[in-house]
Amino acid sequence: MAEKIPLVFIPGTLCDGALWRHQSAHLSDIAEISVADHTRADSVEDIVGQILADAPPRFALAGLSMGGYLALGIMRRAPERVSKLCLFDTSARPETPEARARREDLIRLVQRGTFKGVTQRMLPLFIHPDRLSDDLLCRAIMQMGERVGAEVYLRQQLANMGRPDSRAMLPSIRCPTLVACGRQDKLTPLELSEEIAASIPKAVLVVIEDCAHLPTMERPQAATALMRYWLLGD
Repeated sequence: MAEKIPLVFIPGTLCDGALWRHQSAHLSDIAEISVADHTRADSVEDIVGQILADAPPRFALAGLSMGGYLALGIMRRAPERVSKLCLFDTSARPETPEARARREDLIRLVQRGTFKGVTQRMLPLFIHPDRLSDDLLCRAIMQMGERVGAEVYLRQQLANMGRPDSRAMLPSIRCPTLVACGRQDKLTPLELSEEIAASIPKAVLVVIEDCAHLPTMERPQAATALMRYWLLGD
């Protein structure tokens, strides 16, 4: 039997291992899977250092949204340790002033004690309109936010706001790379994934139809199938 591929998943903001539940269950025959802890620090560099300290010596790496920012941070610091890279619904760009202002408003709300995690009102930003009636999916997303909690959310927002511009380093990424994005993603629109894929020499771009920001939960079978091809490919 072939040796399993070490695979590290990095969740997004307000997400935990449940983001990768289907992939963890259905890729376990070919991968030795771990979910990175991205909850302990408030800067990309510090979180990256903690993830690398916990990770195997060499591993395949997959990140979604904030997890993608952190995955690119790992590629800056230790590209020799990453055998394959997978980026879901993310951006290589730094924070825009408009997005920073929105995050600062959210931080102030949380500091006043009004943290509500992912609410019903926020769900249309995360998932495709057709999935808003899927109670199991909506509940799973909201429960993730509750588990992550206010203190971690504040740290994650600070890290997101302070992330560096990763665009200049993309052409230096040499490992096989899968870039995937939901067609209807409002938070990190498709053009951001197109930009990443166009800049990485060995990147393949896949658009997941009828899907928004969380393909691994919205279209888990499609996301898992893509990742299987990615893991087993050259």
